Amino acid sequence: MLQPSIDTIAAIATAQGRGGVGVVRISGPDINYLAQAIIGKVPAARHATFTDFKDDGGVVIDQGIALYFSAPHSYTGEEVLELQGHGGPAVLHLLLQRCLSLGARLAEPGEFTRRAYLNDKIDLAQAESVADLIEATTTEAARSAIRSLHGEFSAAINQLVDELIRLRMLVEAMLDFPEEDIDVVDTTHRDLLLHNIHRHLQQTLESARQGSLLREGAHVALVGRPNVGKSSLLNRLAGEEVALVSEIPGTTRDVIRQAIQIRGVPLHIVDTAGLRVSQDEVENMGMARTHQMVQRADLILLLLDASMGCSSEDFAIMSGFPTDIPHLMVFNKTDLLQEKSDKDAGIYISAKSGLGIEALRGEILKLIGWHNQEGGTFIARERHLIALKLAKNHLDQAASQLNHPELFAEELRLTQQALNSITGKFTADDLLGEIFSRFCIGK
Repeated sequence: MLQPSIDTIAAIATAQGRGGVGVVRISGPDINYLAQAIIGKVPAARHATFTDFKDDGGVVIDQGIALYFSAPHSYTGEEVLELQGHGGPAVLHLLLQRCLSLGARLAEPGEFTRRAYLNDKIDLAQAESVADLIEATTTEAARSAIRSLHGEFSAAINQLVDELIRLRMLVEAMLDFPEEDIDVVDTTHRDLLLHNIHRHLQQTLESARQGSLLREGAHVALVGRPNVGKSSLLNRLAGEEVALVSEIPGTTRDVIRQAIQIRGVPLHIVDTAGLRVSQDEVENMGMARTHQMVQRADLILLLLDASMGCSSEDFAIMSGFPTDIPHLMVFNKTDLLQEKSDKDAGIYISAKSGLGIEALRGEILKLIGWHNQEGGTFIARERHLIALKLAKNHLDQAASQLNHPELFAEELRLTQQALNSITGKFTADDLLGEIFSRFCIGK
């Protein structure tokens, strides 16, 4: 396991560009020395001190607020000093250079949060939620990241681990006795504990899947023949004119991507080139990209002209869809119909007037696997899902080995190991380096 560094680090903690306030953050053992040199004293802990920030010649660099946090009562668990001055790039870099000239080194990306993790201020899942909160693109994703930062995800994992430990203790005790001496009460208790762990693990995995949707979003491909209204639907969903709309077939010749959100869930909508037989080389290149996007989508919307129904050409397009990717038939231009036909199952809309769009939004969320959970969900990453699925696989294997206590105990151990990797109790150093390298500098 990586050990906390003894270096003093410094970085600009606010975003690039100009602003009303800018922050230089410093953490490490040399805070007292830096504070004396820059502001002439060590401020009272957890009190805002208005003061001058000075260079090595005593000339004022800036004027602002100094905040001092004594160890271990700080974000990193170390001595921390924050210098809050004016948010101009030039003055912030002058202040940062002053810190570096006094012996601090420039912090690496995510190093402040990595130190918080290494000093047991937060676990790994909470550390990752810091970056997820900064990168959240929707209000729902931000709320979920806050839940993870407050430890709701970690609490669910720790509860599972505690239940596993109780089961493992029981199993190890049963292994110490001959089979004929095992009480029926012990096996009943074992089976009950195993059932409860399986149920809680399934609930946690489902919540993690929801959290992953909030973090990563889903890719939705708009597919269909030319002139069925794919670009009009993209514009309607996006709420702005992002795609060129024309009655001329083949207007969209390349993939057009647009990020939107539906009820707080981020979606990446892709408007593809219309599929038809064409002699136009450029249009054919666009259709080739359409087929590529279909293979990578999480959901395919097959857009059709409601006045024509599902034609043989549409069935031919649909037959090329991957069997493991959900798809939905969307009948557009229903505002031009005298009455709706019920022979074709799907959603009926008018991209032009907005008719049926809200029902379509709800069906999209349903098909990508989103559903609101009581009490909300927590943010989750792909590695969390992988670890939870691995834990579930080992637990399923354990359930199949009830008549082989040694194998049963080993599968339980591997289940716990997979869960511990989420919070960082069992995590390789190279994975830690990969995780924190993706943070922004100053965080």
